[in-house]
Amino acid sequence: MANVLVVGTQWGDEGKGKVVDLLTPAFDIVARYQGGHNAGHTVYVGGRKVVLHLIPAGILRPGTLCVIGNGLVVSPEAFLKEKADLAARGVRIDETNLALSRRAHLIMPYHPLLEKIDEDRRGEGKIGTTCRGIGPAYEDKAARRGVRAGDLLDLDVLRAKIRENVGLHNEFLKFHGVVPLDPEAVFKEFAGYAAEMAPFIKDTSLLLAREIKAGKAVLFEGAQGVLLDLDHGTYPYVTSSSASAGGASTGLGVGPREIHFVLGVVKAYTTRVGSGPFPTELRDDLGKRIAARGDEFGATTGRPRRCGWFDAVAVAYACRVNGIDGLALTKPDVLEELDEIRICTGYRYKGDLLPGFPAEPWILEKAVPEYRTLAGWRNSVHRARDFAALPASFKDYVRTIEDLVEAKVALISTGVEREDTILIDGMWPAGLRLDRVKAGIGR
Repeated sequence: MANVLVVGTQWGDEGKGKVVDLLTPAFDIVARYQGGHNAGHTVYVGGRKVVLHLIPAGILRPGTLCVIGNGLVVSPEAFLKEKADLAARGVRIDETNLALSRRAHLIMPYHPLLEKIDEDRRGEGKIGTTCRGIGPAYEDKAARRGVRAGDLLDLDVLRAKIRENVGLHNEFLKFHGVVPLDPEAVFKEFAGYAAEMAPFIKDTSLLLAREIKAGKAVLFEGAQGVLLDLDHGTYPYVTSSSASAGGASTGLGVGPREIHFVLGVVKAYTTRVGSGPFPTELRDDLGKRIAARGDEFGATTGRPRRCGWFDAVAVAYACRVNGIDGLALTKPDVLEELDEIRICTGYRYKGDLLPGFPAEPWILEKAVPEYRTLAGWRNSVHRARDFAALPASFKDYVRTIEDLVEAKVALISTGVEREDTILIDGMWPAGLRLDRVKAGIGR
């Protein structure tokens, strides 16, 4: 069996949710390895829109085991709400098809308060976070004082940790004029969560090891994108976890040799949410048109996304950092009415051509993109399902991207539904049950 990792190659929002849902029939397990409920995966099934925040997109396919790894930070309230919302849609969820790592850290009530204080303090230099407590939860994890899912299984341990942490953070909250929290009230709230969450809390690293040894196939699911990775993204305008492919090993407790193929999801143009440098951003009416046609609003927050031309410098960097074996190209239909389409092929900084994607945000902020202009495709690619029938100008666009980023396209999404997909034969790893993917596209 082939285990595949799905990762974003831009600033997130590339369409990973659809890709994971689409590929799930070829796998027994879908395991997410990082992020929190600040990341949303949008999937359309039979015309119905489903937005997922913590639970892997594989949950929409019956018979699939979904795993929430230790690399995530989990809001118990968000977890239980998402579970209830899915159940109301008729999605079966119980301890047989959903597991939460004992080692996953929890988002506590003080974390969103701390994040808002920090964002307000930054003023014009704010990161643009969702203020849902993601960053502070990871900070507590790194400071070795975090509360983990496994702590919910021993209420004495839970009470002691909450008392210590609430006491510590209350001092900071009071200093900034925020009403301090009652540690006993926080404990009672989380003790209530413990009763509902306990059946799902497991040693998921051991679970995955046993399942892989038994011959089960795993689809590793990332959130956000590599340009938001804490180490490899546009720091400090990044998330607080390892969104790149390397995060799968640490975020799930599996060895890197268990990852056999890395599929990078890439949008036919570029978007990002929040603050930070964006060299190819279109600040004109064209950018607004692309945003409107692409419905570019955050799945979790509803925030509008900034739009720009495809940035081959950034995507080539993401392909290198992640070891991309193939690309899933999404939303090309959004661009189909344009006479000309541009691709960024390089950056100039102070007149000099940069050798690659820069690490420093102040350089990226002042980088001047160089473009290659291609003919647009007037013939529609929307909902197309046959690569041979696609317009020649669109095929030229695909080949140009492949050459610039040094990775081949294995999948093209031409619409939001499962069936709006073209799978490129010969681009997938041996052992992948591609027949199951094709059989499951219309279901």
